Amino acid sequence: MTQYLLSVMAREGGPKMSPEEQEKSWYDTGTFNDSLRERGAWVFAGGLGGTPSVIDARGSKAVTTDGPFSESKEYTAGLWIIEAPDLAAAQAIAAEGSHACGAVVEVRPFMTLDEARAANGIEE
Repeated sequence: MTQYLLSVMAREGGPKMSPEEQEKSWYDTGTFNDSLRERGAWVFAGGLGGTPSVIDARGSKAVTTDGPFSESKEYTAGLWIIEAPDLAAAQAIAAEGSHACGAVVEVRPFMTLDEARAANGIEE
């Protein structure tokens, strides 16, 4: 099975949930998480908080800066890592997650080392 990253996307300055809507979202997300465990699709999940820091150690010294790496109005508010037999199954699971948490969910497969080599034109 392939592992997929399901990123919960939020928009800076976007509409806010009422306290009641937020509680329902948390409850529904917990129920969704339980169903992932029962189906054997669960690997990991979590919500992200706070302002990120960016570390750049490509040079001789690590440089730390505040704020996201890229300038964007969208940001990752949480994530799931799941296992699914194929992209279509992962997308179906993402649709359930989107419905549960009330946000857009982005789906991306993790690559194996061989897939990364092929994507970068490197022959083994």
